[in-house]
Amino acid sequence: MTVPELTHELEVASRLAREAGALLLHHRAVGFSVEHKTSLEDPVTAADREASALIVSGLSEAFPQDGLLSEEETDSAARLSCERVWIIDPIDGTSEFIKGTADYCVSIGLAIGNDAVLGVVYAPSTDELFAGVVGQGVWKDGQKVNRAPRSEGWRIAVSDTEFGRELNRHDLPGMLPSGSIALKLARLSADEADATFTMSPRSEWDIAAGDALLQAAGGKLRRRDGGEVRYNQPQPHLEQGLIAGLPDAVQWLEGELSRRHLPTAHLGMKASASAWKYLKKSDQDALNGHSGVNIRHAGSEVLALLVIDPETRTVECAEGDAFHLERLTRDVVRATGPLG
Repeated sequence: MTVPELTHELEVASRLAREAGALLLHHRAVGFSVEHKTSLEDPVTAADREASALIVSGLSEAFPQDGLLSEEETDSAARLSCERVWIIDPIDGTSEFIKGTADYCVSIGLAIGNDAVLGVVYAPSTDELFAGVVGQGVWKDGQKVNRAPRSEGWRIAVSDTEFGRELNRHDLPGMLPSGSIALKLARLSADEADATFTMSPRSEWDIAAGDALLQAAGGKLRRRDGGEVRYNQPQPHLEQGLIAGLPDAVQWLEGELSRRHLPTAHLGMKASASAWKYLKKSDQDALNGHSGVNIRHAGSEVLALLVIDPETRTVECAEGDAFHLERLTRDVVRATGPLG
């Protein structure tokens, strides 16, 4: 698609990101309480909610015809009929925000026709603003980013949680653990890393702004099985882990992940999915048409299978290695809510 210039949109989103960032720094200075949504690994604070309200109000005033999707707001199906939708994470990296580290950010993305086209990511603690539009480039703190040529020694940004739990057992070279995925993608776009991947799925608000920034820098984000990511979907939680970066780095990384059998989840898997064939034939026959099939797999090896009744949220089947089953259960709960 041809992306319009979007100069005004970039200015408004950048201003709101900075205002939300100032609000977050204020909350850090005066203190705040912490609640949890689906689990202890899914915290939320008053700062998340107030920053979301600030951003949503500002975007609604500036662009009243656009749809809105924010992690901290009640979702509305009205956005699905909008050509343009703002996708917001008021704090990506809430755990890091709570811990007092600098590795969190405000993330504001714009999708047009299901494609991420504009991204603004602001890191309040370090006062770094990344802004970009697909086809027009990326700016960091107002300066146009120009990537330096690179062909080896790839810098791989990884989740610090995933690194602490299992990636540290592997010898994948170049790993740089950090928190916020939106900030990872922004740093990729600014030539501060080359590629990233996740084992667990993410949601649209985690990645929309960073995806637009990465595309503006000549990179690409996609599902681990190679499928594309489309935005403003009825269910804003992606079904799989992700891989992203500059083309040569991603090609190298995909080969390394395959050789090391590093796993990924696939939630709500259908028979049309490429990973369906990894299930046992008896499971394929029994589960065909079931909407609650979730697996964690490494290549063709199914490490864990979790089948959930979509109506009652009760577990119908839980099989596999205990560690991988625990990780898969955590992914399912974060994406779809507590189990019965």
